[in-house]
Amino acid sequence: MLSIGGKKNDDLKIPLNNSISMTIDSLYTITSVEDSEKDIFIINGKEENNERIKNYLNLFRNKFNKKDFLKIVTENNFPTSAGIASSASGFSALAFALDKYWNLNLSKKDLSILSRLGSGSACRSIYGGFVEWSKGNKDDGSDSYSIQIADKDYWKEIRMIIAIVEDNKKVKSSSDGMSQTVKTSPFYNCWLSSIENDLVNVRNAILERDIEKLGKTIEHNCLKMHATMITTIPSVIYWRAGTLKVIEKVNEIRNNGYPCYYTIDAGPNVKIICEEKDLLNIKQQIENLKDIKKIMVSKCGDGPTFLED
Repeated sequence: MLSIGGKKNDDLKIPLNNSISMTIDSLYTITSVEDSEKDIFIINGKEENNERIKNYLNLFRNKFNKKDFLKIVTENNFPTSAGIASSASGFSALAFALDKYWNLNLSKKDLSILSRLGSGSACRSIYGGFVEWSKGNKDDGSDSYSIQIADKDYWKEIRMIIAIVEDNKKVKSSSDGMSQTVKTSPFYNCWLSSIENDLVNVRNAILERDIEKLGKTIEHNCLKMHATMITTIPSVIYWRAGTLKVIEKVNEIRNNGYPCYYTIDAGPNVKIICEEKDLLNIKQQIENLKDIKKIMVSKCGDGPTFLED
């Protein structure tokens, strides 16, 4: 909802600013871990030699003195690497699964820190509801983790519509795009300096259940973030024609008296927040746009949960 504005330390994934997210219930990752004669990674039904997962698994092994080889099977029910937080979902699920497999009994704070080392935003997905990732102040990242602002039942009426306009993998990852932005965008420092005020407004909006205050803040924050990326050298432009059509439609729907607001991560797909009473009307108008591949609707959800076989 309020995005990460680059990293102070890329290796430890320590951000330059706090960020806030809403954990949702209908987009999820299912991950299983079992013993094996060699490491095997099966991602969305395909075996891969995934260096990112391999390095993350080795991080756990080194930290907790584990030697076993593992078979890790992970699958998303939504497009991967398309700007819909698949890495946040995936690495929080993997950290939780490894904790369960090895009976580490880690606290949520420790899981948040360890999830961050796989994907920064994964540290927020350890919690349900509305969550804030604190950038912290220590160089080792030991105070950079997430806390819950409100649980999933605090604002029962809020909904998120996810409008998929493109489900292919992004050409440039979120991390690479933001790293480039920090280095070259002339607007970057202006955006970073405005985030603290945005954070105050979003925290208050959540606690007050104020859809207008929340929506106006996250929408403007989103536009500021993408403005920094568009002015990067070379430009990082994630939006597509369908992205702009959704933005235009959201503005039209809101002008017609139905409160709804958009936010867009580092990708082309659009998330729209509204309240349950207006959901059906808004959803129907968005899904009638010709560039929409798929619509998904979510309410606030839980963090990682253990599923029996």
